[in-house]
Amino acid sequence: MKKIILLALLTSLFTSCISNKDLIYLQNKKGNTTAIEIAQDASKPYRVQTNDIISIAIKALDQKLVAMFSPSQNGEQGTSQQDLYFNGFTVDDHGNIRVPVLGEINVLGYTLDEIRSKVEKQLLDEYFKEEANLFVTVKLAGLRYTINGEIGSPGSKVLFQDKVTIMEAVANSGDITLTGNRKDVQIIRKFPHGFETYALDLTDAKAMKSPYFYIQPNDYILIKPLKQKSWGTGTTGVQTVATIVSALSLVTTAILLSKNL
Repeated sequence: MKKIILLALLTSLFTSCISNKDLIYLQNKKGNTTAIEIAQDASKPYRVQTNDIISIAIKALDQKLVAMFSPSQNGEQGTSQQDLYFNGFTVDDHGNIRVPVLGEINVLGYTLDEIRSKVEKQLLDEYFKEEANLFVTVKLAGLRYTINGEIGSPGSKVLFQDKVTIMEAVANSGDITLTGNRKDVQIIRKFPHGFETYALDLTDAKAMKSPYFYIQPNDYILIKPLKQKSWGTGTTGVQTVATIVSALSLVTTAILLSKNL
């Protein structure tokens, strides 16, 4: 009986403890000394979706000529990412944005470059000549994503930068908990035709080569729990031993009580 209890104790101890290999990010698992390049251009250009916020800046040789197209009251556009976010144009449920003077412009499914070309064409067709030397820039005003599961700070987040990696998104959300599965991080991405799910192993440096290493607006990131959490035996050797000892004490007490009845 003692041998069986000892065997069960040792088995639980080795199977329930979380290895450092499950916790360390971006490991070079095959011992390759070659530097791993981040796949910056592997993903396709992002196509705008509903609820995105777009910043449109219109400049010309005489800035007063284009001031009326600015969303701010004084005609000046902020330069910080926060200004771009709060002064941006929200894509409505029909895929349109409302720009001063220009009116409604449909942008659903367009890339940022395509929107820029569309705005430039309308300005030149209706308001300006080539001599005005218009310069139009279009960008996403902040990148919104939602993260849930085994993460320090779950919920919807906004980062005021053009590109965000999955590592930055995780760090901005309080890091993955000790019981979170870093080897199977799920990214659920919205497309016009529906949703697609991708998996990333953040313990492997090869994740930086993935076209999904950079997240996109409206991504949903799910951190699943490790099996150790569902077992409830603890994440360290001390916790596991304490749990098993408590369970054995409970069983022993129950046996003794049943014999005395």
